[in-house]
Amino acid sequence: MNAPPDAYASIRRAVLDAVEEAKLDPRSDTGAVRALVVKAVESYQRAAHAGTLAAGGMALSDPAAMVVRVTQAICDFGPLSSLFGRTDVEEIFIEGDRVLYLDQGGRLRGLAAPTTEAENRQVIDQLLSQTQRHLDAKSPLVQARVLQGAARLSAAIPPVADRLSATLRKYTLRKETLPYLLERGSLSSAAASFLWAVMQSRRSLIVSGPPGAGKTSLLSALIAASPANHCIRCAEEIRELSAPITHGSYYEARPPALDGSGEISLRDLVKFLLAMRPDLIVVGEVRGAEAFELTRAINAGCGFLCTVHANSARDALSALVNAAIMAGENVGEPIVRRVFSSALDFVVHLDRDDVNRLAPDEEARRQVMEVLAVVPAMTEDFSTEPIFVREALGKPLVWTGAYPPEVDLIERSLPEGATMTAILEGRIQAPFPGSQDVGR
Repeated sequence: MNAPPDAYASIRRAVLDAVEEAKLDPRSDTGAVRALVVKAVESYQRAAHAGTLAAGGMALSDPAAMVVRVTQAICDFGPLSSLFGRTDVEEIFIEGDRVLYLDQGGRLRGLAAPTTEAENRQVIDQLLSQTQRHLDAKSPLVQARVLQGAARLSAAIPPVADRLSATLRKYTLRKETLPYLLERGSLSSAAASFLWAVMQSRRSLIVSGPPGAGKTSLLSALIAASPANHCIRCAEEIRELSAPITHGSYYEARPPALDGSGEISLRDLVKFLLAMRPDLIVVGEVRGAEAFELTRAINAGCGFLCTVHANSARDALSALVNAAIMAGENVGEPIVRRVFSSALDFVVHLDRDDVNRLAPDEEARRQVMEVLAVVPAMTEDFSTEPIFVREALGKPLVWTGAYPPEVDLIERSLPEGATMTAILEGRIQAPFPGSQDVGR
């Protein structure tokens, strides 16, 4: 639609004034709002043909398209409405008046429909209106769960960003279980059974990888594989995990109010959860001082799961130590490293394809590249042993022949007759409790 530059803005403004005067709710009074849009478009057209528009405005070439655009902008989310409703869209990026999105194949595409920065800002404000979070001069950065919890929004405005900058990550995967990840080729059968066996006892694992590699999906699958009688407490900055929990709950951090009060940080949550007798503490993504509280979890005798951004399993161990040191508790790196070295059991590292190297119809793979055991060490540094390795994306994930430490403790939690050797050799497959489809 080739509309005059100011036509959309003036028509939308006129409709918004009429909606406010009539005290209509755009979400529930869609028909009445659309009638006002039609009336405003017709009024604009008459004025254009009569030559009474300011600055010599021209008539619309497609009035019906303008009716749809303005109605969507007021009653829904404008041109982004279609993206929000599509199940094949994983992430949406807004930079000023530009909208890009990633499809399930991992390819970056542009939104064909035109948008303005003001229009995109209105969409962000509409999304946030259903939350207790705000984006304004006092809070130029915001993260929130939106679309009834179906997506995570991260947004920034000036002066922090040059212009409106937002990312909307949609939760498109509904069956976050080990069997489903096995079907998707993320894991081998032996590795999936091994991770299930590990989750039957109170072990501590890190899930690492670059952004978009599938860390949160694997973390949800590990939670789903845990025994129903284990008390699981999950803390996140913004809720993303989805696995159903029989015993335990999910907790979400809270930003400060407009007056600066009431903040509950991720570190506060982890500290609080230690008093709730957990068998397993889960931290969705460790980035800062909350890592130090995990050392307290170790001393409390409970296991933990977390994700860390890293380029390898070994790098993930260093990243966790560095994050703990950021807490500023005057505890030296050697001590923190020694604590994690004694308590961490495994690191599972994932990777994904570079979408720029894929064929047009090829989907990006997200696969486990390595399952690393952290073994007791005589030095302050981490000592590790690879249990499963994959040479490259698309290559098989194979058992190295090594056994994890404390095999007997893991085997005690397995069904009668199941042994770690049989699992690692792929001779038996775990029963996978929680393998039913997981909905959000």
